[in-house]
Amino acid sequence: MEPIHVLGTLRFTEGQLDKLRAVSPRLEVRQETCRNAEEVTIALHDEVEVLYTFHCPTTLDAVPRLRWVQLHSAGSDHLLDTQLWQSDVIITTTSGIHATTIGEYVIASMLAFTRRFPRMFHFQQRAEWASDRWKNFVGRELRGSTICIVGYGSIGREVARLARCLGMRVLAIKRNPENSIDTGFVMPGIGDPDGSIPEAIYPPQELRQALARSDYVVLTVPSAPSTRGLIGREELRSMTDHAYLVNISRGNVIDQQALVCALREGWIGGAGLDVFDPEPLPAESPLWQLDNIIISPHVSGFTPHYDDYATDLFAENLRRYLDGRPLLNQVDRQRGY
Repeated sequence: MEPIHVLGTLRFTEGQLDKLRAVSPRLEVRQETCRNAEEVTIALHDEVEVLYTFHCPTTLDAVPRLRWVQLHSAGSDHLLDTQLWQSDVIITTTSGIHATTIGEYVIASMLAFTRRFPRMFHFQQRAEWASDRWKNFVGRELRGSTICIVGYGSIGREVARLARCLGMRVLAIKRNPENSIDTGFVMPGIGDPDGSIPEAIYPPQELRQALARSDYVVLTVPSAPSTRGLIGREELRSMTDHAYLVNISRGNVIDQQALVCALREGWIGGAGLDVFDPEPLPAESPLWQLDNIIISPHVSGFTPHYDDYATDLFAENLRRYLDGRPLLNQVDRQRGY
């Protein structure tokens, strides 16, 4: 049987590459580290059938055998205006490998806000023992509160599992509530594979009703035309005045101007933001000046184990590719993710 040429453009170790080669002797796995789309395009040759990359090649003209691109990211929105997106080449993502680290980030953000950690750091940096400790540091308990997870994929399901461990009630928003099974890549022992944790799963058109019931709201939806501006003035007005909003999705999912207004005027209690529109967040953004917000520079998915998780997923998809089975995390171009 003919070999299948696989090109990787990241910085995988020899051990990680050997994990991929061990899938089948048919696989000819080669790595050439590329820093941008132009370098990926140059690295491609006409025998490549499978490409592992973050950056999209500028053209597919020189790779007639290319059948599948495995992305190094959970999102595929950076491909929307590319030749690859317009082609019939299969695209898959690393959705699912971020669930642990982002799930922990979400819980950390919620705990930091409700236990007033930013305020504690403020006093610590001034070497000052606060005089009115109750006023400054009393916070809400997570136990018994309600969390609404908007987008019930791998990340949302791990947030749900962790939230339930803390005694929280879980609501979820899902495009198709009747289909509760997680069909993407699931790391062992985490998440909610059968969708049994939420006490209610709402369709998108009932988003505002779910927001009104929630003390915490977490955005884990993919970036797509259907999710841009998902949280606007009306949605923010639907939330309780003590609600805490966490966004680890994409900045354009929230109307940022409306969010500034909501935080300034007390429509909601606060926000934890890891993503922005644009990025980097400009120094003149009013978000920097607000005291009821926790800002991080798009780092919620960072983990030293990222490449190990990614090669585990890629190896499983290579097995499926060789067997002619459906690949995990295949992008649906109609939906945009």
